[in-house]
Amino acid sequence: MTAPSAAGRRSAAARLAGISLLAAGVAFALYVAGRLLTPNYTFGLFGRVGLDALILKSTLASICLIAYGVQLTSVRVAVHSLAGCFFYGAFVAKVLFVQSRRLPGWTLPVAGGALAVVVGVLWYTSALWYYNGYRLPGM
Repeated sequence: MTAPSAAGRRSAAARLAGISLLAAGVAFALYVAGRLLTPNYTFGLFGRVGLDALILKSTLASICLIAYGVQLTSVRVAVHSLAGCFFYGAFVAKVLFVQSRRLPGWTLPVAGGALAVVVGVLWYTSALWYYNGYRLPGM
């Protein structure tokens, strides 16, 4: 018996990620529609998981910043580097906005939208670049 090829492992991981995203989307849709009941501790758990992710992410951000710094060697690398810094700031802001009750109601959606846009930019300058044969569409 031979080991699966790298392409086979990658496609299996992609299928698993797709199924996980689909399941999370269905669960979220059921929750929004009021069909999925959640226990009372869910909201506190959500904040705690965000805070734990912030602590774990800070180690990754510091390692990236120390190892690579902000590089401005090409347009793609510069955009990716600056978007990575902005992502960390937007993530910290969103976690803190979730914890705060004194901010206006529009701050959390704006922080979430900024976070989503930055994730798209990071994907565009990394994964899309890699899977497109080291070229960006439109650049």
